[in-house]
This record gives sequence, C-alpha cells and structure tokens, in this order.
Amino acid sequence: MTFRFSVLIAAAGSAALLLGALGFQFIGGLAPCHLCLLQRWPHLAAIAIGALALATQQRIFALFGALAAAITAGIGIYHTGVERGIFEGPTTCTSGPPGSLSSEQLFDKIMNAPLIRCDEVAWQMLGLSMASWNAIISLILVGFWLYAFKRSR
Repeated sequence: MTFRFSVLIAAAGSAALLLGALGFQFIGGLAPCHLCLLQRWPHLAAIAIGALALATQQRIFALFGALAAAITAGIGIYHTGVERGIFEGPTTCTSGPPGSLSSEQLFDKIMNAPLIRCDEVAWQMLGLSMASWNAIISLILVGFWLYAFKRSR
C-alpha cells in the first residue's frame, strides 16, 4: 500500500465517520450532545490534513493526521466512559442525583440543563454506542496514518 493510498483511506475514513454523524443528526433526528460535537472537529481536521498530504506528499502531514485521529479516538473513549458511568462527564451535558442541593440549586440545575445528555446512549449497535464505534474506527485510522508516514519517502 502506498503513501497516497494510505492517506486516502485515512482521510476518507474520517469523512465517512463525519458524514455518518451528520446523517444520524439530520436524517435520523438524533441531536448530538456536547461530546459528540467535540468528536467531529478532529475528523474535519483529518480531512483537511489528508488533502494537504495528498497535494504536497509531505510525510509530516501523516503524523498530523494520526494526531487528529488519535484525538477523536480519545474523546470517543472518554465519551464511552461517561456513557457507562466510568468517568464523570462535563457538567454542561450530564447531571447527577440531586443529593444535598437546595431547592433553588436544583431548580437552577433543571432550568439550565442541556436538552441532550452526554451520559445517555442515543443509539447503539452490537452493544456499542456511536462514541465507542468512533473510538474504534478512529484508532484504525491512526494505524493508516502511521502506515502512510512509514511508507513516505
């Protein structure tokens, strides 16, 4: 497999994941949470990096592409942990039990709560959420980027 083909697969993989997420949002009606949105930006960067790598044939871009894919994989792993209750999610898109909150604090929490929660799985396949699939596929894309780096001259 050549540098060019590896970069093409890696960038196309990010494009496919990004288009899939947009499809779930605009066709499937699944609004993204805050962490879902964060996972999209590195894919967009990887697509742009892929275009630059193909245009210039510079191997450094393969490392930048691998970094972008690794970042979205890391966010996906964190998001999966939030969904499974392993990690505490950002306060902007998760909420815990009322505990010892005063009625005023609880009211403020309810009124300021986001509509889409990061700690609830909106869709899953084979027991894995979209965040989990993003992490797995993105790690595979990291491999393609690193292979491209190795194959470059």
